[in-house]
Amino acid sequence: MYSFRQALNSSAVSNTIGFHSSTVMNIGLRILIGICVSHLSVVFAAQQEDVLRPYEGPSVREADPSTLKGKVMTGYQGWFNCPGDGANLGWTHWAKDRHKPFAPGNIAVDLWPDVSEYDDDELYATAFSHADGTPAKVFSSHNRKTVVRHFKWMRDYGIDGAFVQRFANGLHDNTLRYHKDKVLSSAREGANRYGRTYTVMYDLTGIPNEDIIKVFDDWRMLRETMHITEDSAYQHHNGKPLVAVWGVGFNDKIKPRPGFQECEALIKQLKADGCSVMLGIATGWREQDNDALQDPDLYRVLLMADVLSPWSVGRFGSLPGVQRHAEKYWEPDIIWAREHDIDYMPVVFPGFSWHNLMGAKLDHIPRLDGQFMWSQVVATKKAGCDMLYIAMFDEVDEATAIFKCSNNPPTTGGSQFLTLNGLASDFYLRLAAQAGKLLRDEIPLDTEVLVP
Repeated sequence: MYSFRQALNSSAVSNTIGFHSSTVMNIGLRILIGICVSHLSVVFAAQQEDVLRPYEGPSVREADPSTLKGKVMTGYQGWFNCPGDGANLGWTHWAKDRHKPFAPGNIAVDLWPDVSEYDDDELYATAFSHADGTPAKVFSSHNRKTVVRHFKWMRDYGIDGAFVQRFANGLHDNTLRYHKDKVLSSAREGANRYGRTYTVMYDLTGIPNEDIIKVFDDWRMLRETMHITEDSAYQHHNGKPLVAVWGVGFNDKIKPRPGFQECEALIKQLKADGCSVMLGIATGWREQDNDALQDPDLYRVLLMADVLSPWSVGRFGSLPGVQRHAEKYWEPDIIWAREHDIDYMPVVFPGFSWHNLMGAKLDHIPRLDGQFMWSQVVATKKAGCDMLYIAMFDEVDEATAIFKCSNNPPTTGGSQFLTLNGLASDFYLRLAAQAGKLLRDEIPLDTEVLVP
């Protein structure tokens, strides 16, 4: 890339300075700076893909994109970046301070990905080392090849598709937005190539009330530019393209989310645009307890949804807690939803930890070698669910990831990461495959973890 320093050393600048006129020199420098900035902008723009163009690549039809029923879906964060990946976002979500090296003392994740299957052009060296002295490497979600690989894994292990997270509070920033666009574009390609489905899920966490209208503007842009709802792999439900909106009806005790009236306006716009709407809502929505907003209009707004999906991550942390949650929430929730002709998609998760990110206890909610997640799958099946959301595919930050993770993370500088306790790196992907079989009555209900 042509640098400003090189420009200043060029003969043109030398000749200009040779006039010994401060006025001429200043004019020349201003012109030169403008040329350099313009040149750099052109070069950067040239490096960006046209990620919003309609998909024209190969497409395989395996998972049925017409309905969520019978589906095991997973959440796909796609929020990891590395210096040199082309996103200009530093070590986003690997490090607490993305502008500083991903190194001991600057860690935001509790699990280390197993990158043994990735190609060299998908890997980025960190400041950590393995026991043999080799640099420990991680991936970037900005790398199209990696996202497509992840969708291949979904196909390999029978996961039907993914809710691709699109965080609304970053849509105003061009750099952040381009990364989101590229991840969505890569997910679209992966879903098409490997017969999966994908759904845009808008996370409303942290977005100001006055900006929520921009979510609908963004959705219209995706329809008009990407032709996303015409894509053969895009998930539909009840005969319409599905849009998921996460963060509706929560109180502010955990994280700030937009006001109830603004959420209602967004839902109305999406419904008027011919969409089915899935709402990611609070656990306590039905009784307006726990994490739920207390508002007499809550039911009225939730009745606008085609699918309700209460967030349960972290709401219990033991096997007895799973059973209590099922009895208090999942079972009566499903009855209520059926009475009101709304579909219900419960959320299950493998475990939870955010020691490095938040300073909490490592392995805060233990995975119990898969028993914790499997007990949730069994409980939701007993409650009568016919669709399931596994949170999450790739979130190593809070250690809820089900994709391939390492049993041999680096320990440089005394850093601590979880392992899978000696289980194969793909164990939770295979457990997800079993969840799908149980959901579809392809295997008998068994409370013991049965992973081939």
